[in-house]
Amino acid sequence: VQLVESGGGLVQAGGSLRLSCAASGFTFDDYAIGWFRQAPGKEREGVSCISNSDGSTYYADSVKGRFTISSDHAKNTVYLQMNSLKPEDTAVYYCAADFSFVFKEYGLGPHFGSWGQGTQVTVSS
Repeated sequence: VQLVESGGGLVQAGGSLRLSCAASGFTFDDYAIGWFRQAPGKEREGVSCISNSDGSTYYADSVKGRFTISSDHAKNTVYLQMNSLKPEDTAVYYCAADFSFVFKEYGLGPHFGSWGQGTQVTVSS
């Protein structure tokens, strides 16, 4: 399993970024792919997740209405569209994958088995 994030960067508050997570080495449709973030001195937080088996999604309360997760099955890539960004969204963002049944049974969390290397998102005020 390989996950490669891209799309991070520096943006002003109120701006937008789109993160990408390119997946390989597993059957994409059997997996859920989630996004986590970790700010300095804080615990890793589950942000959003999509099940590629049925399209169901999850959003943390802190990003509902601002972030949108989507999946391109032809490209084996999951996207996280982030709008109305706030300084508190600043963090390293990671994508992670596990079987869709794991996501449905146990939710989005550090138990996800495969992780990318992370991409930095910085939102200036």
